[in-house]
Amino acid sequence: MKDAQRRLNPRRLRELVRKEFRQLLRDPRARRMLFISPIFQLVIFGYAVNTDVRHSRTMILDLDQTAESRALVSTLAATGYFDVTERGATPADLRDALDHGRVVMGVEIPRGFASDIARGRQAEVQLLVDGSRANTANVALGYATQIIARYALTTGAPVRAGGAAALPGVDFRARAWYNPNLESRVYNVPAVMGNIVLMMSLLLTALAVVREREIGTLEQLMVSPMTPWELIIGKTLPSALVALVDMALVTAISLLWFDIPFRGSFLLLLVAGVAFILTGLGVGLFISTVSNTQQEAFMSMFLFFMPAMMLSGMMFPVENMPRSLQYVTLADPLRHFIVIVRGVFLRGAGWSALAPQIVTLAGIGVGVLAFAATRFHKTTA
Repeated sequence: MKDAQRRLNPRRLRELVRKEFRQLLRDPRARRMLFISPIFQLVIFGYAVNTDVRHSRTMILDLDQTAESRALVSTLAATGYFDVTERGATPADLRDALDHGRVVMGVEIPRGFASDIARGRQAEVQLLVDGSRANTANVALGYATQIIARYALTTGAPVRAGGAAALPGVDFRARAWYNPNLESRVYNVPAVMGNIVLMMSLLLTALAVVREREIGTLEQLMVSPMTPWELIIGKTLPSALVALVDMALVTAISLLWFDIPFRGSFLLLLVAGVAFILTGLGVGLFISTVSNTQQEAFMSMFLFFMPAMMLSGMMFPVENMPRSLQYVTLADPLRHFIVIVRGVFLRGAGWSALAPQIVTLAGIGVGVLAFAATRFHKTTA
């Protein structure tokens, strides 16, 4: 008799799955949260998470006032990275503009710039940036240095800017593979996809189970003939399918709206996505066992989500983190999934290249889900 009760009953399981789907989809607000919210988040964050620096407000202090100095200013402005919003007459004007935050960068062209170029001597250009905006300043400084280096190659004389000198007679060519224009959106949107899928996986299990505990329906299921494993599978299977639909939606938006290149295999992305979703569902199921209210579950969910996002390599390279934290990131499923998504989308990486991340992600997913299911079994027993 006990063995019969422990066996999964397909009919009971099917009815529970049907009940879970009805409960998930019957509320119009829930449908909007499940299917419209991921699209909205991807569109918003896809534009917001952008480290490209364009149209930076720039002040020009041209003390040379020659055709060569004006050509350099025109070269900077023509790229679209810098907008010349002010022109100064003295170094004090440049200092005042930076002090008051009116410009991001100041360019000072000293007297004798054109004569140095004409005589083949090293000409100097001073670049001053607002270091209080470190990321923007670093990117703008890098752009300006490269632009001035290319300008120097056309003049035939070395021009030094920020310690970098362009040497005449050197044919310098640089190419970026997989993202030729170095657009941050191409790099960031796949990572945002991973964050959205993880968020939805956590929400679907953590809040749903706790909500049933709050309204008393979970206790009704516990006293029914249904076994604990039927209850676990019935709770997680509909959530997994909804999370897969969400992943398909955000993938479609990435391809059709943001025009992110896709060079890999959809099957590989699907397999990795299933393993990643299992991890999110397992963490959500575990949160549901330690939370008594939806508010508590929501706070616990963010206690996991925020460190996972910060350690994933989405915003900060893992290689730049302290060595101890780099080892901690190995337990972060989001880190492995972002590597897979970026590899599949941008590099067209195959199974062999991504095998370590896929195996690790699958191991984390199975382990977390098994632990959460065991704890859920004990909690509901």
